[in-house]
Amino acid sequence: MPDTQYTLLDEPLWPLMNKFYRAHQSPMKAVREAQLWVARRGEIVAALCLRPVAGGHWLTGLFVDPACREQGIAAALIAEAVKGLDSPVWLYCHPDLRGFYERRGFTFDPPMPYAMVERLSRYARSKPMIAMGLEPLVRLTDNNV
Repeated sequence: MPDTQYTLLDEPLWPLMNKFYRAHQSPMKAVREAQLWVARRGEIVAALCLRPVAGGHWLTGLFVDPACREQGIAAALIAEAVKGLDSPVWLYCHPDLRGFYERRGFTFDPPMPYAMVERLSRYARSKPMIAMGLEPLVRLTDNNV
């Protein structure tokens, strides 16, 4: 398996993340107010945004190149992105992804700030969506990556 590097993307390189999303016809976009994390094998093979919100962080935009899926890249990228955080991380996902996130330490239907609950309610009007959360004391280890 090729060597994969997991890094925070420097601001001058942020356009590369949107280029990656577009190359895979993903509707996701890099969020300027966020930390932009990527997995690279020479070029970007996965990306996510970690956006500060009241009381924690919101993980959005997780996408792995279809040719690189089922290799642990998403799990390792999430682990690297949340490693130094001392506040909760929340995300919204399709219910089919619940098991994936639970294996990474996330719990279903976590307590969230009102703004996050309200946003989920809006998103869930147009597609199935659930909330998942990762508390700072449940940080990822090599055992659940």
